[in-house]
Amino acid sequence: VQLQAFGGGLVQAGGSLRLSCVASGRAFSAYDMAWFRQAPGKQRELVAACTNGYRTNYADPVKGRFTISRDNAKKMVYLQMNNLKPEDTAIYYCAAVPGGQSEYAYWGQGTQVTVSS
Repeated sequence: VQLQAFGGGLVQAGGSLRLSCVASGRAFSAYDMAWFRQAPGKQRELVAACTNGYRTNYADPVKGRFTISRDNAKKMVYLQMNNLKPEDTAIYYCAAVPGGQSEYAYWGQGTQVTVSS
């Protein structure tokens, strides 16, 4: 599966952005999907994940502010980000893994999110 993320940009603190990721290839519905982010000088971290059974989980810093969703018919996964904070500034990546496996094997190119204070 190939992934392409888009929708990043510059936003003021307290604002919102929606990231999108489009997948190509077969059997998208069988994949677990996730969003990761990497800030300058920091390790990449999991932000949110959605299994092929629509179970979701979130990193503590984004709980209550971010929502991951997917549309299997469109082969899309989304990350709605509300009440953005400067510490959310990072490159955001979408990732995929066949359902039930643990290591994300497919990655999009990343989209920059910058939150100004």
